[in-house]
Amino acid sequence: MPVVHRFDPPERFVAGTVGEPGQRTFFLQAREGARLVSVSLEKQQVQALAERIDELLDELMRAAGDEVLIPAIAPRDMADSQPLEQPIEEEFRAGTMTLSWDGADERVVVEVFPFTEAAVVSPEQLQEDLEDLLEPEPEEIFLVRITAAAARSFVERARTVIGAGRPDCPFCGEPVDPAGHLCVRANGFRRRDP
Repeated sequence: MPVVHRFDPPERFVAGTVGEPGQRTFFLQAREGARLVSVSLEKQQVQALAERIDELLDELMRAAGDEVLIPAIAPRDMADSQPLEQPIEEEFRAGTMTLSWDGADERVVVEVFPFTEAAVVSPEQLQEDLEDLLEPEPEEIFLVRITAAAARSFVERARTVIGAGRPDCPFCGEPVDPAGHLCVRANGFRRRDP
């Protein structure tokens, strides 16, 4: 039976970072009273989660009409620009994440499962028996249930956190380090103007 870090609803649920741009570690963090849980993850995972939450809420707005109150933007009074809470003690590194809508309670449900090597499947493994590909039950689950307004606030903050990193190269789109950048699009050849 896995340990479930359940927040229904949390007092605070945010994405944040520790470290300097280029060396940042990303976290999802939830707090309820004195209980604080932090899960580390990749920048791309934060970005994908924020994008998918935003898409889910937009889909719900279109489908539900006036039946469910879904804000189009994050409410101003829910803006959260505070740093991650201390102490930041990683419970686990995020692997698979799921996202759903609980219509009965009108809550966005985010589940985060630990990264495992079993989740990485090679082409050779795809040809093996399906039973061998089943992941074992996770040891821990990070489960957060938030309102639509809190979800929009999470998305806004996540986008701010992601944008606070290194600037992107205008040619290749990769991050530019403060010490310089070897751009694959500017490979030493100069264009000749006619």
